[in-house]
Amino acid sequence: MARDHVGYRELGTELWQNLKDRSILVTGGTGSFGTGFVATVLRWAEPKRIIVLSRDELKQHEMRQRFPSPRLGFFLGDVRDRDRLYRAFKADVDIVIHAAALKQVPSCEYNPFEAVKTNVLGAQNVIDAAIDCGVPKVMAISTDKAVNPVNIYGATKLCAEKLFVQGNAYAGGRATRFSCVRYGNVLGSRGSFLPQLMKQKVQGKILITDPRMTRFWMTTRQAVEFVVSSINLMQGGEVFVPKVPSMRLEDLVSALAPDCETIVTGSRPGEKLHEILLAEEESRHAVDLGDRYVILPEHATWGQPPDFPGKKLPEGFVYNSDSNTQWLTIEGLQWLIAEELDLADVFPPEPAGFPVEPN
Repeated sequence: MARDHVGYRELGTELWQNLKDRSILVTGGTGSFGTGFVATVLRWAEPKRIIVLSRDELKQHEMRQRFPSPRLGFFLGDVRDRDRLYRAFKADVDIVIHAAALKQVPSCEYNPFEAVKTNVLGAQNVIDAAIDCGVPKVMAISTDKAVNPVNIYGATKLCAEKLFVQGNAYAGGRATRFSCVRYGNVLGSRGSFLPQLMKQKVQGKILITDPRMTRFWMTTRQAVEFVVSSINLMQGGEVFVPKVPSMRLEDLVSALAPDCETIVTGSRPGEKLHEILLAEEESRHAVDLGDRYVILPEHATWGQPPDFPGKKLPEGFVYNSDSNTQWLTIEGLQWLIAEELDLADVFPPEPAGFPVEPN
């Protein structure tokens, strides 16, 4: 597995140096990604400040206690509130990371209008506020569920991706540029399978939807470092896709709860057996940079399209969790779980010969 984008540790390396003396605002900043981002950047970089924008005052209070840093500020607000975003973005912001979203598939299926208000209209509000307030860089966080979507969550995130790419056209001659990152499951994110599995393990019974299910998998730290490295690379209009290993759901259970009884419940509404990070139609205008794929805009109506010296992808290429060439072993999953649970502490070094097996 290519590890280039997750191997940075030292303060002052190029990855973190580009955040020095920058003001960074994270929408949905009290979520799993935002918390990991704050923990990582405060430890390894020297930002001017990090502004956490979210609508949850309790989580903001908990973050304020956990990270008592003068570089960290909090702003109560919702991406649905256009005026509030304008107020926040006028605080001399250099980089916006848009992580706010309704993400739970069953919840979005039951509340589709609410998903549209946050994931689509909220994205439009972020774009408008960034352009009018002169924010130089905006990176939106997307998901593998946006590729060939079969549920409301994926459909709204696909729409958001399109909005952010074309936001560069709305910016016109202004300096604001928009890009996206798209990745799969994050190991310890709220609502993911790992926290549920940890609770069920105590009871001795593990509920899984389908043991054949596969997913792209990464830790919070890997997600944070991938987002930061993509911000460093962005020119405007790209969608960055990391090369990460796949895992089998049954292997995750074997890694964490091998002695527990397993009960198969069946797939949930809107749930795929396998996920796709890069569709065949997109691969025609994507390049391989070694540690990641970059999907280039088909219609860069705002002027010069982004230019990357990567390799073209073969005809018919699809990046699918089921046909991935790299797979996490049970030992690899155990190491990733250990890292995720120790996120607030010093990150352990990766073991020699990180346990990933070829397909």
